[in-house]
Amino acid sequence: MGRVSVDVYPHQVGVPLEDVETFGKYLGGSPTNVAVAAARLGRRAAVITRTGDDPFGRFVHRALKGYGVDDRFVTAVPGLPTPLAFCEIFPPDDFPLYFYRYPKAPDLEIRPDELDLDAIRSARLVWATVTGLSQEPSRESTLTALAEHTGSAGRTVLDLDYRPMLWSAPENARRWAQSALEHATVAVGNLEECEVAVGEREPHAAARALLDRGLELAVVKRGPEGVLAATEDQMVEVPPAHVKVVNGLGAGDAFGGALCHGLLAGWDLERVIAFAGAAGAIVASRLACSDAMPTEAEVDELLWETSR
Repeated sequence: MGRVSVDVYPHQVGVPLEDVETFGKYLGGSPTNVAVAAARLGRRAAVITRTGDDPFGRFVHRALKGYGVDDRFVTAVPGLPTPLAFCEIFPPDDFPLYFYRYPKAPDLEIRPDELDLDAIRSARLVWATVTGLSQEPSRESTLTALAEHTGSAGRTVLDLDYRPMLWSAPENARRWAQSALEHATVAVGNLEECEVAVGEREPHAAARALLDRGLELAVVKRGPEGVLAATEDQMVEVPPAHVKVVNGLGAGDAFGGALCHGLLAGWDLERVIAFAGAAGAIVASRLACSDAMPTEAEVDELLWETSR
């Protein structure tokens, strides 16, 4: 549930945006990409979001269907354009991102009264983001969806996804992230996002702070240092899978979709995190986000190669 966009990515690597001559158009938006990643791994996935009533909105519907993601909960907001996202590509670790979400992104206009609460309650896993808490009515809708899913047999995942340009101050993001954490069983974030959410940047302290809020699982992404995942009874640290990086922007979303897949499969924690890390690495080695999401066979192949 949450953000959607059309990603407009340059075909020229290492070139400033003002000098780029050709671009590719792709489905984007972090939670939307997570759904695509899960679908690519064989899961049934749907997205709750909103687009503009425009050609890019029609592209979102067509792309979702093409990836096997249910689009029945994607509705249009007249008068607001479907967001665009441009990036620059300077491997291995510089990928400036430019959001065009003006005057307001339609995905922040998700209304509580349009939520299919029966579908939310029956889902085996619900994934929502802190970005969706940045404005009303999306904030109330996100908290409603998380609360409705709380107590079900499924998992409720909060992606700590912090985008500074969408908040007036980190303190506001922390306030609402902590409200959402009350309804989550799993939290996922990088070091900056953990610091915003719970005030801790050191990985072990951040995981502990998240677990102290009642979570079953805390996942702390440490970039080139890999991933730390913790429950009350177990702590796993998995190094990164090394690849030649082309565009790192979609890696976290691939990680998220693979995390969902592993959790739903009931794998042990170390296997889940290693699989998710390898999925993210594969996407980092490719240009796009949604188009780049790997199959399970591709992830298993990379894991096998790195274990040799």
